Amino acid sequence: MENLSRDIATLLGLAAVFGYLNHRFLRLPRTIGLVVIALVASLAALAIDALVPGWGVGPGLRAALLDIDFSSTLMHGLLGFLLFAGALHVDLAQLARRRWAIASMASGGLLLSTVLIGLGIWLAFDLFGQPLPLIYCLLFGALISPTDPVAVLSILKTAKVPASLEAKIAGESLFNDGVAVVVFIIILALATGGGGDTGIVEVAVLFLREAVGGAVLGLITGGIAFWALRSIDEHNLEVIITLALVTVTYEVAHLLHTSGPIAVVVAGLLIGNHGTRLAMSETTREHLLNFWTLTDEILNAVLFLLIGLEVVVITASPALLWVALIAIPLVLAARFISVGIPITLLGLRRDFTPGAIPVLTWGGLRGGISVALALSLPASPEKDAIVAVCYAVVVFSIVVQGLTIGRLARRVVPQDLGAED
Repeated sequence: MENLSRDIATLLGLAAVFGYLNHRFLRLPRTIGLVVIALVASLAALAIDALVPGWGVGPGLRAALLDIDFSSTLMHGLLGFLLFAGALHVDLAQLARRRWAIASMASGGLLLSTVLIGLGIWLAFDLFGQPLPLIYCLLFGALISPTDPVAVLSILKTAKVPASLEAKIAGESLFNDGVAVVVFIIILALATGGGGDTGIVEVAVLFLREAVGGAVLGLITGGIAFWALRSIDEHNLEVIITLALVTVTYEVAHLLHTSGPIAVVVAGLLIGNHGTRLAMSETTREHLLNFWTLTDEILNAVLFLLIGLEVVVITASPALLWVALIAIPLVLAARFISVGIPITLLGLRRDFTPGAIPVLTWGGLRGGISVALALSLPASPEKDAIVAVCYAVVVFSIVVQGLTIGRLARRVVPQDLGAED
């Protein structure tokens, strides 16, 4: 309990200090500013440790971060609340109109991206004398392919992206992480020898249990919460009900071996679209949305602070840095292909917003989920290589792509959008 209190105090204290510095001096979008300042502070700590080893700055920071356990903190702590808060503000009607584009990118597109990245990074590792088994390269493809809903939704708040494209980007990012986790689990089992005689049927059953089971669970728990919210009018209690909805849904999903992220997203979409309109008074709706907006801001600050600080736990050789430099354009190229194919095929039957493919490609940000999955790997030389390359791609994605996505959208998307999808 003492360590937990210390960790919370440290994270919130640093988030406040770094947030203040960003607001006063850098004036970057809050999440990007936190990543940049935390990254600079971490590199400074490593530099001090190299110059004055006796101070123990680097080892101390590294020990503190390992004690927090980024992977567990995000996947079993922050993620459910962040996904629910994000889903509350997503227009379900917009998602339904673009359901085929979102579904194709979040499933087939993600699988295609996994294979393309896996093969490409396998060649890159071999080229620089760091051979990695193909199965581990496919594992890297699985964890880096999903666009991160937390990163995407936080950046979309500041980037002026057309509503039609925002719906596709947000919708895909909310659902493809659940698919990616299933693919990651299957490939990890094969890589570590725990897959046994897993065949196509077993894989299909696992996917249905995780994805479809998660969606059904979210509908059930969201429906129960909707009924409870509709039967009362007490805004403080209704906020507590939504908090319970997130925690109970995520825990039940874990017990049933279904996708907690998908379950929470579905519940959030239900409450955010139908619950706020049909089950709440104006006062309750205002209190609830304000509460979740503030919660989202606080948890986002902690998450992006952790992403910036995680550089101190990365072990990277010069060869891995070259692989990382290749991985960045490789991931973008795979994203372009995996987005371009379904959008082009669907575009034969309906009109899409001009510039959709480049915006979807550049706006598909990677974030904490990729880092968390990489850090969750069993200790091995393969893990060290995957974590280092993953971290480089994530930092580039958040900082460079996040800062420029709005500018790109203004350049390639016409101002008068009409009624395109």
